[in-house]
Amino acid sequence: MAVVVHVEPKSRLDGLDRDAAARLAEAVGLTAAIGLVVVGEYIVPLSRPTPATLIGSGKVEEIGADIHARQEADEDAPEVVIVNAALSPVQQRNLEQAWKAKVLDRTALILEIFGERARTREGRLQVELAHLSYQRSRLVRTWTHLERQRGGFGFLGGPGETQIETDRRLIGERLAKIRREIEGVKRTRHLQRRARKRVPFPVIALVGYTNAGKSTLFNKLTDAGVLAKDVLFATLDPTMRGLKLPGGTRVILSDTVGFIADLPHELVAAFRATLEEVLEADLIVHVRDCAHEETEAQKVDVLKVLSELGIEPGITGPGAAAAAAGDDRIRPFVEVLNKIDLLEPEIRDGLIERNERPDGQVAVSAITGEGLEQLLARFEAEISGANIYFSLSLDAGDGEGLAWVYRHGQVIEKTYNDDATVDLALSATPTELEKFEHRFGEKMARERTVAAES
Repeated sequence: MAVVVHVEPKSRLDGLDRDAAARLAEAVGLTAAIGLVVVGEYIVPLSRPTPATLIGSGKVEEIGADIHARQEADEDAPEVVIVNAALSPVQQRNLEQAWKAKVLDRTALILEIFGERARTREGRLQVELAHLSYQRSRLVRTWTHLERQRGGFGFLGGPGETQIETDRRLIGERLAKIRREIEGVKRTRHLQRRARKRVPFPVIALVGYTNAGKSTLFNKLTDAGVLAKDVLFATLDPTMRGLKLPGGTRVILSDTVGFIADLPHELVAAFRATLEEVLEADLIVHVRDCAHEETEAQKVDVLKVLSELGIEPGITGPGAAAAAAGDDRIRPFVEVLNKIDLLEPEIRDGLIERNERPDGQVAVSAITGEGLEQLLARFEAEISGANIYFSLSLDAGDGEGLAWVYRHGQVIEKTYNDDATVDLALSATPTELEKFEHRFGEKMARERTVAAES
């Protein structure tokens, strides 16, 4: 059993920020995500933080009286209080003493969810790193076993380190070990990306607010079978699958962890290795739940996290990938309005009509499949918009040449002839085209220049 307390500052700087009821509902959803039953909900307005308890003493007593009454009646007695805000170690300790219950702030709650959901070794390492980084600052004098231990022996032995200091040292050693292991994971991912670049398949990364339907869309496009549930943070570990676009271009689609408002900095740092797939992506696809009443505020939160990762999305339209190539921060970007099946028919039809715009949003339903054909065509235009199309004729027995072609271009069509030659219809970026011209010269014939003309 749990009680959820949302702390709402009376003045917010962001005009697009969601209201207190929506933030409370999200906190209740996060609490339910770790199997806790919510038996009480509170919204606490905050004009000025109280150093000792964050919220005022009156609200502390009011909430405490309700908790104690439930505990005495032994009816839905809450064992945990979730405070939807960031608490200092002292504030957490004082609230636990006042309420006689375990207190978790927003960061601790999200860390608990991630701890339960991580399945791969990489995910577990990243969660443990975030947990220990958070826990290290929480080693306050709360328990009696943290008194000072005497060091050395005999009468000359000076005071040893306290149990707190021992715990901090052990945590520090464990953090160092985890960081070394995560560096190994990053090296492995780097080698995997280098291998993919040798067979140049562009990477499309799905990002978005948690529960926006990324995994459902990923499954619909790739038949991957990734867990997709109507809960927050259903997917933590990244998944990648191959996808063939309508024009024949082969890409790799990546499903990533969902973002959330006020994502703990410990998690942003810990999951940087996972989110490197986003950093290295050729195209970023922002999946939004357009049926959610807070969809605009969620968009702001996602863009904020991307900015923290060093990404500034915003370039759209055919050829955007080539236009962004000179700036590591700016990435080609497609915004997908998902869950249109939950909208009123006239609104849904209006959004679908706008799908034909080459630089606008793409409205889809990952459940019904509506709009997915236009989405795949948009992927093709974004990835191959600057590609140059040409044909090439080789000897059918030239295995080395064929292998080179597959490494440096996209093979759209291959035709074997009776004279032991093979005709290839190809596309390649302008940079790769120069390599083709240098290697094959007269064997090439230019067909058309831009994918949009095909």
